[in-house]
Amino acid sequence: MPTAGHGPISVLIVDDHPVVRDGIRAILSSESDMIIVGEAGTAEDGIRAWRALRPAVILFDMLLPDRSGDEAIAEICTETSNSQIIVLTTVSGDEQIYRALDAGARGYLFKDAARTELPQAIRAVIAGRRYFPANVGATLADNFPRCGLSSREIEVLKLVAAGLRNKEIAYELSIAEATVNAHVKHILEKLHAADRTQAVMMGLRRGLLRL
Repeated sequence: MPTAGHGPISVLIVDDHPVVRDGIRAILSSESDMIIVGEAGTAEDGIRAWRALRPAVILFDMLLPDRSGDEAIAEICTETSNSQIIVLTTVSGDEQIYRALDAGARGYLFKDAARTELPQAIRAVIAGRRYFPANVGATLADNFPRCGLSSREIEVLKLVAAGLRNKEIAYELSIAEATVNAHVKHILEKLHAADRTQAVMMGLRRGLLRL
């Protein structure tokens, strides 16, 4: 399989939209130092394709029909440090960016990025650098510091967004209502939200929740 320094940079595309994969293929087809070696439409298919093809670079969407992109990225990164992963997505919440970085992504691009940015990002990560364009950096800076909600607090916030009252959340999670009250208080504090509605809106904007 071709890799950097031994022929073209081999690239695997993982995105559930064929039109997006076609667009990426069109962008990279004019790059003489890159070759697309495979495509996948789900996280699981992407992991299987990576294991079979061992590409130098993987382009991963964050929104996939079976699993989140960051979960799949983390699984790959636990098996190897050789593949360089770039997220290419519409997801712009700062928490989603942090999750991708925590999982092991070396770059993060929004799908509306300029055509020239994707080849630049691929060459950067192959050279051992990270690649984050200005709009990604601005998203992180505008929401600094990271909200730091725990997994349980995110779980509670999702139930708040579903319209459940604290008593109902307590029943759903099999915990005391007083514990839920404490979680909601911490959520409001960490998101700097005045009430539950604002907390949900902040959760959506920052990528903690999905519609």
